[in-house]
Amino acid sequence: MNDTLLWLLSAALIVAGLAGIVLPALPGTILVLAGIVLGAWIDDFTRVGAFAVGTVTVLAILAWLMDYVAGILGAKRAGASRQALIGAAIGTVAGIFMGLVGVLFMPLVGAAVGEYMARREHGQAVRVGIATWLGLMAGMLAKFVLAFMMIGIFVVALIF
Repeated sequence: MNDTLLWLLSAALIVAGLAGIVLPALPGTILVLAGIVLGAWIDDFTRVGAFAVGTVTVLAILAWLMDYVAGILGAKRAGASRQALIGAAIGTVAGIFMGLVGVLFMPLVGAAVGEYMARREHGQAVRVGIATWLGLMAGMLAKFVLAFMMIGIFVVALIF
């Protein structure tokens, strides 16, 4: 395969990965990592060596962990029930079909509905929904930061 096509595929994987940070249907940082590893491979790991790829891999793992931990921590901190966590997961999946607004806000709705079903208390349901949403947004922000760090390490390794 032509190197130009491989570089385009590498860039496409990275861009798709950045989109995947917001869209839960795409494995964001894993796609960014795949694009970076492909870019390193195209160059026979000459400019982007084992240290850079290893560092980027650690950041990708950290971002993946952050994705799962952030929302749960936000919910648990507000005293969320198991139903609220399940509701947030269902809301996240449902949000995929509603565009960007759905992706951003359906986890809040799902967590609040799940908490209300568990405890039948409006105030607690709203607190849990907001706390879950804030946790998910913090996790998304952290993933963006880590993904751009990964890309920065890759670009610096390619240039220098």
